Formats: sequence, structure tokens, C-alpha cells
Amino acid sequence: MSDHFISIEGIARRFPAPGGSATTVFENAWLSMSRGEFACIIGHSGCGKTTVLNILAGLDAPSNGAVIVDGQAIEGPSLDRAVIFQSHALLPWRTVLGNVTYAVSSKWRDWDKAKVAAHAQKFIDLVGLTGAEHKRPSELSGGMKQRVGIARALSIEPKIMLMDEPFSALDALTRGTLQDEVRRICQETGQTVFMITHDVDEAIYLADKVVLMTNGPGAVLAEIVENPLPRQRARNDFHKHPLYYATRNHIIDFLVSRSRTFIKDIGDDYDPRHVSIVRPGLPEPSIAAAQKSTTRPRDHAAAS
Repeated sequence: MSDHFISIEGIARRFPAPGGSATTVFENAWLSMSRGEFACIIGHSGCGKTTVLNILAGLDAPSNGAVIVDGQAIEGPSLDRAVIFQSHALLPWRTVLGNVTYAVSSKWRDWDKAKVAAHAQKFIDLVGLTGAEHKRPSELSGGMKQRVGIARALSIEPKIMLMDEPFSALDALTRGTLQDEVRRICQETGQTVFMITHDVDEAIYLADKVVLMTNGPGAVLAEIVENPLPRQRARNDFHKHPLYYATRNHIIDFLVSRSRTFIKDIGDDYDPRHVSIVRPGLPEPSIAAAQKSTTRPRDHAAAS
């Protein structure tokens, strides 16, 4: 990967445990992403997915290692990085427009009210909430609240959008609709996205690549699955693609069995800086060994 827009470099996260010891959630994680790429990370609860996202957001700090975004080390929260949580996290006393303008005015403090409102309206329209600008969160459905959260995140024009299972609390129909909207918006805007999900089909539909983590504690990044489906895939037929089941079965097989025994099975062949890249084919996925690099440590990443 030539454009290391996001570079996760050897991060670990440990928490104090009784008796003066420490619990290692994950260890020595290396991963890179290109600008405009959509990555989903999948793993069982407790492997540290949300912790990785919080470190990317600047809401947590790694015990070791560093994260570089667009040439800058992350040292805390920034309006360059927007987070969409599982819950909408809206301000209940503000309207749809008020919630979005609050974010806009936080980033561009010198803008007048008219410019802030016009900018916010553009993103309210983008997520399909035209006409609901003056409703408060209590007047909105769950899906509409999440749309406001998406509009608010996009309105600050972040370098990265971080999504922590944003559709998990929604009904299936609303969830599918919002997945379609997020996919459309990200393709139109070229947004870079790092998303946590437990839904394999959601990952295959949305992501350019799927990052697989082993079970925690002591989790590691195991594989990077490159999505072989066309980038212009549609919801009503992406499952008909001849490579869909090869991709899905590989990910499910990892989650059901290999995630528990991955380190034991791979042994000394595991190199955290050069995680295997999986390119699904017919009838089974093919695994491409990661290429060794002679660049400086900062240029190393899980997928190159």
C-alpha cells in the first residue's frame, strides 16, 4: 500500500489487574489504510476492537506504539476525526439542525450563523432528512436519529469517520437502508472509514477490506481480507456474486474456529508487521504472503 494515510504502528493496550499485574487486551498491532478506503474490523467481544477505535479517535492512548494520520501522530481528540457510536448521542434539547450546526460551529468558529446553517443543511439533505430540520430527537425514529449522527459527523468534513457498530440497535429494514446511505455517501465524498461490526454480510457489503482479530485477551491482527466484489456492488445482488460465498465462508470459519487457535497454529511464522493478505478466489480463498519491506519502521504496516 503506497499511501499510508492511516498508519497503526505496533500499538498495544494493557490495563492494571489485581496483584500488580496487567491484562493485555491486544498486542503489537500494525495496520495501514489508504485515503478513501473503507475498512471493517471483526472479532469476538473482548478482543479490543472498540479500544483500537478509541485510540484512533484520540479518546484513549496506547500502552505502546503510535498511530499516524496524514503524517500527524494522534495525541488526543480532534475534529479531523468524527465518531459515530452505537447510540445516536444527540443533544436532546437541540433540533436536527441544532445538533448539526453545533458540530459545524465547533470546527469553524469564525463562520456567521447563516453560513453555519447552510453548511449543516447540505449534510441534512445528504442523509435524507430534508423537512425534519426543526424536530427534536424525541420526535425522531431510531433510524432518523442515526441519520442525524451521520450528518453531524460528515458536516465537519473529517479526515476519518470512525463507526462503532452504528446500526446494531436498528431493525433489519432500517439497518439495510442506512447501510445503503452510508455506502452511497462514502463513495460520493471519498470518505475514509474505519468501522467495527459483528455482521459479516455488513462487512462484505460495505468494506474494501475486512480486518480479522483473534480472541482476547492478548488478541492480535490475524488476517486482512481484501473484498473481491466489485466496488459498485448493489444490495439486491451482491450475494449472487461468485466470490461472495468464498469470502463469507472464510470470515465465518475464522470467527467460529480459527480465531481461538490462530497463534498456536501459525506459531513462529506469525509476523505482526506483515499480516497475511487474503484474496478470496474460486472455490476457496487464496492467501498471499505479505511482502517484506526495507523501509523505516514507520512505513511498516499490516497490509502493504
